[in-house]
Order: sequence, then C-alpha cells, then structure tokens
Amino acid sequence: MRNIVKRVAAVHDLSGFGRSSLSAITPIISTMGAQVCAIPTAVLSTHTGGFENYSFVDLTDSMTEYINHWKSLNIDFDCIYTGFLGSPKQIDIITDFIDYFKKNDNFVVIDPVMADNGELYATMTEEMVMKMKNFIKKADIITPNFTEACFLLGENYEKITDEKILKDWMMRLSEMGPQIIILTSVPEKNEKDTSTLAYNKKDNKFWKVSCQYIPAFYPGTGDVFTSVIVGSLLNGDSLPIAIDRGVKFITTAIRASYGYDYPKREGVLLEKVLDSLKVPVTISTYELM
Repeated sequence: MRNIVKRVAAVHDLSGFGRSSLSAITPIISTMGAQVCAIPTAVLSTHTGGFENYSFVDLTDSMTEYINHWKSLNIDFDCIYTGFLGSPKQIDIITDFIDYFKKNDNFVVIDPVMADNGELYATMTEEMVMKMKNFIKKADIITPNFTEACFLLGENYEKITDEKILKDWMMRLSEMGPQIIILTSVPEKNEKDTSTLAYNKKDNKFWKVSCQYIPAFYPGTGDVFTSVIVGSLLNGDSLPIAIDRGVKFITTAIRASYGYDYPKREGVLLEKVLDSLKVPVTISTYELM
C-alpha cells in the first residue's frame, strides 16, 4: 500500500540552535508535502559553523537499536536521504540501513558532507574519505559540492571552469555507482556567477543552472539545497526542474537574509521564504550543457 503522505528517512545530526541539518531539513521537506522520519546521528546545542564550546552528544551507539525498532514496524520509505556522518561506524550502520530499506520504487540521496573551500572539515579524515567513496555506491543521487567532488575523485582543488573537464568529472562520479550527480558551487569564468551542474547517466544528459554569486557564507545552505531537491523529486518534478527549484530557493533565501543585520552563523532566514516552496514553476533557467 502506498503511503498517503510520502516519507523520507533523514539521516542527519540535530542542532538545537542554528538553521542546519535536521533543523532546516524538516521544515523544508514538510512544507513540500512529505513526512520527515529522522535518524539523528548526534545532538548538538548549536551547529559547528561559527560557534564554540557547543555541547555534542554522539548517538552512534543508539542508532542500531533505533533502526531495529523501525525494522520491526515494517516501515517503508519513498526516499532515504543522508547527510553528515561523523564516523566510519556510522557509515557502516547506515549502509546496513540502506541495504534493508532500499526498494525498487524508492530512491537514495547521499550528500557526501566532508569538505568545502578546498579543505576537509576538522572532523573528517582520509579514512572517512575512503569510506565515503565506497558509501556513495549505495546512492541513486549524490550532491557533492565542488570541493567534495575533488576529494571523491582524488583531484587537486583548483578552479575548473572547462565544461569538458566538469562533464568528465561527473561521468567518473557516476561510474562509482550513482545514477545522478548534482555538483554544486561550481566556479564560473566571470567570478560573478556560480553554477550547479547535473548529470543523469540513464539518458546521458547534462544540465546547468547558474546564479549570481552573493558574497556571504551561511552555514546549512547545502542541507537546504539538497532538501529542496528531495522534496521536488518526490513531487514528480524532472531533474532540471528540481535543480532549478533548489538554486532559486537558495538564492531567494540568501537575498532575503543578506540585508538584515544579524549573525550569519545562524543560517539563512528560512522562516521568511518557506512559503515560496509552494509556488508553481513558471519560468525556469536551466539549460542543457
């Protein structure tokens, strides 16, 4: 029996303050009409982007019992969506989760959260990079940023704007397992714009959505973007429409937030723009590469 409301198993950490991970993912996907079923990997008083002395409770040791209860209930999901995983053991636990709950009629989205701006996050190690390379084999869709793509492919981090090279990167990533690659934060030659690129191995098509670069950093925007992608695909949107929605929503959220004088570490002001997720697509800016 199909779910009356589509369900997403969301495997992420939970921050009590700051708009990132489950604190951002839950309202976005709920607004787009799907139920979020959370598997918290850790609980933090705040996220780690710009805050110090935060409390951190690692939930690794409770995750297996948590998941076993779900197995006993025969819950089914329309999407499995994973983000930040804090240890090799967590990757092993969620690999087992995907093996059990993955069906022919659902899809797996892995956001390989590891790095940005050319560097691994402080909690990441080379062992985690190797584990992530193996983990993405379980995905139908991955959403690495430009830096994460470099680490997954073993490429040096440098500005790449040549479309031929970028297409090759996405095809190489798809050869690692996923059918769809969505590559974010791709630099443009004019340095005033940034792009999101996508490749669908099934039909061998490449897509591109560009937007003006806004010089502000807000933690959690990767979680926001991928959540919109998940919600959009669950609503039956095509891949180019989904990435178009994601880029437009991030741009709208940053523009709505940028003019306000508040600590950027709190994230974009989601509450001011959530309703825009309900607006039908009227004009799309995606293009074939």
